[in-house]
This record gives sequence, structure tokens and C-alpha cells, in this order.
Amino acid sequence: MAEVLAGVVRVEQVSAHSHFFDDLGADSLVMAQFCARVRKREDLPTVSMKDIYRYPTIRSLAIALSDAAPIPSPSSAAEEPASARPSADAGTAVATRRYLVCGMLQFLVFLAYSCLAAFAVAEGYDWISAGSGLLDRYLRSVLFAAAGFLGLCTFPIVAKWTLVGRWRCGAFPLWGMAYLRFWIVKTLIRTSPMRLFVGSPLYVLYLRALGARIGRGVTILTRTAPVCTDLLTVGDGTVIRKDVLLSCYRAHGGLIQTGRVTLGSNVLVSEHTVLDIDTSMGDDSQLGHASSLHAGQAVPVGRRWHGSPAQPTDVDYRTVRPADCPTRKRTAYGAAQLLSLLLVWLPLTLGGASALLSGVPQLHAFLEPRPVGSAAFYVEALTASLVLFLGSLLAGLLVVGTVPRVLNRAIEPGKVYPLYGFHYGIQRAIALMTNRKFFTALFGDSSAIVHYLRYLGYDLSRIEQTGSNFGTEIQQDNPYLSSVGTGTMIADGLSLMNTEFSSTSFRVSRTSIGPRNFLGNRIAYPSQGRTGDNCLLATKVMVPIDGPVREGVGLLGSPSFEIPRTVMRDNRFNHLETGDQLRRRLAAKNRHNAATAGLYLSARFLHLFVITLITMGAAALFPSLGAPAIALAGVLTLTFTVVYFALIERASTGFRAQKPLYCSIYEPPFWHHERFWKLASVDYIQMFDGTPFKGMIWRLLGARIGKRVFDDGCFFPERTLVTIGDDTTLNAGTVVQCHSQEDGAFKSDRSTLGSGCTLGVGAFVHYGVTIGDGAALAPDSFLLKGEEVSPHTQWAGNPAREMPGN
Repeated sequence: MAEVLAGVVRVEQVSAHSHFFDDLGADSLVMAQFCARVRKREDLPTVSMKDIYRYPTIRSLAIALSDAAPIPSPSSAAEEPASARPSADAGTAVATRRYLVCGMLQFLVFLAYSCLAAFAVAEGYDWISAGSGLLDRYLRSVLFAAAGFLGLCTFPIVAKWTLVGRWRCGAFPLWGMAYLRFWIVKTLIRTSPMRLFVGSPLYVLYLRALGARIGRGVTILTRTAPVCTDLLTVGDGTVIRKDVLLSCYRAHGGLIQTGRVTLGSNVLVSEHTVLDIDTSMGDDSQLGHASSLHAGQAVPVGRRWHGSPAQPTDVDYRTVRPADCPTRKRTAYGAAQLLSLLLVWLPLTLGGASALLSGVPQLHAFLEPRPVGSAAFYVEALTASLVLFLGSLLAGLLVVGTVPRVLNRAIEPGKVYPLYGFHYGIQRAIALMTNRKFFTALFGDSSAIVHYLRYLGYDLSRIEQTGSNFGTEIQQDNPYLSSVGTGTMIADGLSLMNTEFSSTSFRVSRTSIGPRNFLGNRIAYPSQGRTGDNCLLATKVMVPIDGPVREGVGLLGSPSFEIPRTVMRDNRFNHLETGDQLRRRLAAKNRHNAATAGLYLSARFLHLFVITLITMGAAALFPSLGAPAIALAGVLTLTFTVVYFALIERASTGFRAQKPLYCSIYEPPFWHHERFWKLASVDYIQMFDGTPFKGMIWRLLGARIGKRVFDDGCFFPERTLVTIGDDTTLNAGTVVQCHSQEDGAFKSDRSTLGSGCTLGVGAFVHYGVTIGDGAALAPDSFLLKGEEVSPHTQWAGNPAREMPGN
């Protein structure tokens, strides 16, 4: 092993007592290469990155693994001649034909649904406009809103029971007719307006209507709705917190596999967790945050588990006592939500324009349809889009900084409140209004983000401005109870867990992150987090809530374990982070980021302007074409959005593929990468999940995507650095991230997935990774940077390692 390591770090000899990080200056990428080379040696045992951190010298590592060393075996037989193997051309041709036919049918379904929706909108608008007065128009708006809402909510239920019936455990191939029915039902369920009622008793009733077996007093806060609902069983008093994935299906090796998820009574499923198919939790059991249950795992009655895959623990994640929350309170809360939607918000949306025209006749002349293509047509579109864009921007900033602050006066930290009451509604409103993605995307990755977060209510102590204190994705339950210490830098995907729940109560608490920390991606930080000063929290780490306060160390994995806070290789840019160098470079970075923010706003405004042109064109054609004009506008809007943002993204990189980087955050190559992140927008791409069009869009954005790739919700932050082979399966919530930032150092590299690979639900693949053909990564696994996965092997865990028996 010393010989292998010497070759990796490029020295003549490595002492058996040399510390990998302190003495040799290696980092996790270098040691991942060492692990990969060791795995290729048949005379050496398999080494994982977790082993490296536990035993950071060759001597300690060799002693720990000596019992696991395999007996050398003779080399395998010569490979079978190609002429003796059966040809796969026929099977590939059939798969391609089914893939194309399924995509065509999905497109036709989309067109049919668009036409149906356009017809309903046109008829409803005409009927509302025909009202004789303001009161009559309001009543008509209420009736139409109620009918439309009821129709949109019941349509997925009818489609599910008609096209599928009752879901059963089993499997069916991708791209066939069974898959088409599955996709239609999944899409309707996850676009239903009932998603607005997540966290409400109404949402539980909706899932029951879809076939889920859900007991009394259940609270569901996750926005990812289960699809195979007949296979979901939830006992009385169970709490499922936000950002939990429990769809009761998964894609694997060209198949959709369905299976049961069974949760007993009084179960707690914490945030950022994944429940694979064929998993269960007994009564009164708990699953900690940033954890997962893999297929076949079952938490016994009354036990507490955490980690990925989950394992027993003594940590108690149930931290708030119950309160009095009778059934009548739940009923009243749901009824109030429904009535406010049907009597206030929807009528204002549907009938507001008509009522405004009737109340202000002078607007008729201004809004009279102009000839399409005339100068007046473009002037009016420009004026309307400018007023809408600037008005919504300024109004949004005013609202998020004032209204939640006033509402927060009604919430007392540390006090236990019953669910579904006045205080619960106030807390939900605060969380909704203060988590606006547009503003974090605008201000993130720049010096402006700290001022915006302070404006929201964050306690940021004394700011040490870096120009990259926070990324573009950060969310919290309550910004007024969120604290971040001096000198701390946070990458994207942080979720501050300010609220704790039981099945009948909730409590808000302060969540504090210490000074001089660095937090990677996809971290859920609980209010009881036990980390202090100068910590590195790696990507997808499970922040501990027990034991001593960790300081001056790094934490990796779920459950987490200690790693070095930093290594010598990451200190090469320290001279740029102090004194005059820092002041000059930070000023230059701020100018660059300000220009980037201007480009971001300009790009979004131009997009809105063209959408306004399409809408006004549809309005001009409506008298002659009717509903088809609305349907055509919808299709044109979606098509333009895809092409437009593809052009913006490619232009941000000079229409060139990105290259691997290793630089300081105070150097221009990183600033250009930040500009790419900000200008690139793929929010719309979720509409294409599970269709062949998703792969086409990734190719348009520069990714190298093979044939017949199934993408059910993957995300590539750097598209041109990703290569995906044929027939690969990418499940919902997966990420292939080709970059990493640690303090002031930024690194990026290519990642390659071979043909026939599978990434499980919620899996995360870092940069510089190579995954061989036919390999599989289990749900919620984290594949560290630089790992090399051999073909046809199974990897699992956070951090991921090869599973025994491969």
C-alpha cells in the first residue's frame, strides 16, 4: 500500500508512519485515487474513504484491514470471443423504437391537456366577463374558481383509478404502455393544486382519495407527493417533515420498481431523508435527519435510527412535547384554508382583470388589441412587461422585509403551540414569504447576499466579507431565529431547521452556526446542532445533535465522523485572502458580480417581454381562434423558454465547453463560473422529467448524454463537464455536481457515468468521478470526488463504498 500511495502522491517512498494529510499534504481527491488503485490490486483488501479518515497512516490502515485481505486467486479465464456472444442489436432497436414512440405519445398527451385547459380558461373568462356588475362578476369568479379547483384536484384521482386502478408491488419496463400510464398519473399528481395544502389536513385527505392508507392526526410537510399511493401506509400521529422522498417507486436497470413504504403510529421521519421501496418503521420509531432507509430495511418498534443507510442510535430526535389539537381544530383549519382560496385569492386572480376594466372604463382604450407587428403593439408589450417586472421586484422586496417581521411578533421562541391554529398559520406564512428563490438567486454568490439576509432578519454578527459568504440556494423556517457566525462561508443547499414538530404541536427555536465555519452543499442544520468554531461541514453531512460541541475539525458522512479541517493543498491561496491583496481582489470581484446581477435582471426581463408579446398576440387572435390561441401561446411560451435559456447559458461561457479549474475565489476564472451559475436557469426542466425530451434539453445545454437515458429528476450544475452513457437511469433528486468549494479554494473537474448505470433516489455524485458500465449507486448515497467505480458493482452509503459480494 505504501508503494501504491507513493505513486499517487508522486514521491519515491512513503513512510508507513506518515500521516496522509498532515505529513504528505494529500487531500480527499488524492486519497480517492489511492483507494481506486488499491481496489484494482487483487492481493490487497478494498479500502474506502471512511477507512482513510479513520486510519490516516499506512501502518494503521494495514493493521485495520489485514484480516480482510483476500487470498490471491488465479487470473480469470480469457474473455469469450466476440463471435460467441449474442448480438444485442435487435434488443437495442426494440428499445429505441419504444423510447421514441413513448416520447411521441407523451407529447400528444401534453398537447391534449393544454387544449383542454385552454378551452376551460376561455369559457370561464367569457362567462365571468358577461356578468352584469361587480358583485355578479365576483360571484361568477367564485363559482368558476370552485369548479376549476375541484376539477384540477379530482382529475388526478380519476385518472389514477381509471388508468392504473390499485398500485401493486412489482416492476414494469421503461418506455412501454404501462410506463406511459404511470407517467401520466405521476405528472398529474405532482402538478395538482393540492400541493398548495402541504402541511394541512386537506393534503392528507387528498392522499387518502388516491389510495394511501393514512391514519388520524398525521402531519405531512414534504412537497414531494408519493406516486404509488396504494403502497403507502402511515399510522396515527406520524410526522413526515419537509424534503422527504417517499414515492413508493424507483427506477433501476431499465425498470420501474414499485414497493411498499409502511410507517407505524407516532413515527417521526426527519428532514432530508429518503425512504426506498420495501421499507418500514414500527410504532414510536424515529429516523434522524439526512438519513435513509434502503430497500428491505425495517426500524423496529420504539427504536431510533439514523445515517445512510440507517443504523441504530441513542439520539432522540423527538424534541417537542405534544399539545391539545382536537379533530375540530384540524377541520376548522382546513376549511379556513379552502374558503380563503376559493372566496379571496382565486376570484381576485380570475375576475380581477374583468372587474378592473368595468370599474375603470379608461383602460379599455389602452388595452384595445393592436395589430400584431405594429409599433404600438411592441410599445404596449414593453410598457406592460417593464411595469410588471419592476413592480413585482420592488413590491416583493418590500413585502419580504416588512410583513413577515410584523407577523413574527406573534411567535414566541421556545414556546410550544398547537398545530393548525393561529400561530401555526403565522409561522407557515413567514416561511412562505421569506423563502423567495428569485432574490437568493439574484443576490447569492456576491457581497449583496449578506445585506439581503440581514434585511430578512438573519443575525450575521460582524461580517467578514468574502464576496461568496452564501450561495444562491438557502432556506429557513424563520429568518429571525437564524444566526451565522463571523467568517463563515456557506455553499448552496443549506436548510436551517428552526421549527420542531410533533403530531399535535410545534415550536420555533434559534438555529446558530458558529464562526469561521465552511458548509458544503445539501446540508440540513438543526437547531440542536453540536458544532462550534472553525468547522468544515462536508456536503450532505448529518450534523450531530448529541455529544460534545465539535470545534476545529471537519465532519463528513451520515452518521458523521471527524476529518481534517483543512489540508496543505487547500492553503496555497491564503495569500490572496488577507491585506491589500484581499481588498483589491474583493473590489474587483464585487464589480464583476454587480455586472453579473445586472445581466441576470436583463435576461429575466427580456424573457418576460417576449412572454408578454406571446400573450398579447394570443389575446389579439382570441376573438377569431378562441381557445386554440391560448393553447398555442402555452406551447410557444414553453418552447421559447427552453431555447432562450439555452442560448443565455451557452453565451455565458462564450459558447465553449467549461474546463476543469483549480483556483482561488478571488481569481477571474471563478467569477466567470459564478456568472454561469447565475445566468443559467433550468427551473423549467422539471416539466420534462421522465420523458425523452429531458435528454434532448441536456444535450442542448452541452451535456454529453447517451441514448435512451431515463432522467426522473436529476440535476447537473455544470452541464458541459458531464458525460452519461446509453441506457443510464437517473432517479429523482439525484445530482452530478462537477465542482467543490472549500473556504477560498474552488475546484471543478469532469464526471463520467458509463452505460447502464443507475443512480438511486437522492444520490449525489461529486466531481472527478468515473462510474463504470452497469454500476449502481444506492439511494441517498454520496460518491466522493475522484472515486472510480468498477463496472457492474454496487455502491452505497454516505460516503459511498463498494458493497460486499460484488
